[in-house]
Amino acid sequence: SGKDVILPVVPMFHVNAWGLPYIACMVGAKLVFPGPFLDGKSLHELFEQEGVTLSAGVPTVWQGLLAYVESNGLSFSNMRRTINGGSACAPAMMRAFQDRYGVDVLHAWGMTEISPLGTACSFKTKHAAMPAEERLKVQAKQGRVVFGVDMKIVGEDGSELPWDGKSAGELLVRGPWVVGSYFKGEGGQPLVDGWFPTGDVATIDADGYMQITDRSKDVIKSGGEWIGSIDLENIAMAHPSVAMAACIAVRHPKWDERPLLVVVRKADAALSREELLGFFDGKIAKWWTPDDVVFVDSLPLGATGKVLKGRLREAYAEHALPTA
Repeated sequence: SGKDVILPVVPMFHVNAWGLPYIACMVGAKLVFPGPFLDGKSLHELFEQEGVTLSAGVPTVWQGLLAYVESNGLSFSNMRRTINGGSACAPAMMRAFQDRYGVDVLHAWGMTEISPLGTACSFKTKHAAMPAEERLKVQAKQGRVVFGVDMKIVGEDGSELPWDGKSAGELLVRGPWVVGSYFKGEGGQPLVDGWFPTGDVATIDADGYMQITDRSKDVIKSGGEWIGSIDLENIAMAHPSVAMAACIAVRHPKWDERPLLVVVRKADAALSREELLGFFDGKIAKWWTPDDVVFVDSLPLGATGKVLKGRLREAYAEHALPTA
């Protein structure tokens, strides 16, 4: 509303800053731009100085902000909502923002080709009576389509998959403002029978809530089965000694690909490979557990703050797994 103070951490060149600058102008909200400094300290100081109530960005930005606030015993005076996109937000981080600081974390999904919003996550009336942990599972999804957009998921053979919350396939969308072609025809014809292939792998439940399970290029294809890197990253991020985590596929002589977990420890944390892999027990199918863990000082990030998994795949292309 016009009473909000909106700070889009996501830059204007990235999917039109998710439409927030236009929305702010439409409702008469105050709009604050962060400038070049996206570290936790700089963002928190700006939030407090300008009275920011709503912000939007990728999970790595929020993780840095959360770490700064926690380590310095701070809070948020006005911040009430943050929109998360670009990649899935770990449930542990969502829980921390909401339970400790009263900041609701909302998921949304879109692309430049969708101009820009495709789905947004909000609760239905029936969710009000759910236990907190069940509501968190709903919040972890990217949500339902916005007006004017249709979506479906398809298997490798192109057949449409059911909306059962379990079947995972490539996400396709269509709508009057979904891209029909690229500038000067570069990139060829993007549509398939009127649908735009997003490159995301997702599930859709019976209520129409879509959840991204991975990017198609990030899925780990092990022994003919798919392992979602996001699921493994979320489990790792729930460990109290983990600051950031990324999971990539590494070649395996028997299984084609197996998961490698690349982890940044929290400051002064003494976390071993064995302890972290043991943390996965009982949380996921045994064969999904990463084959190895590599600890690093930092993860490569792009201009928007997203982890550059391509660089990790290049760096660890020849990594020798202990199971190989």
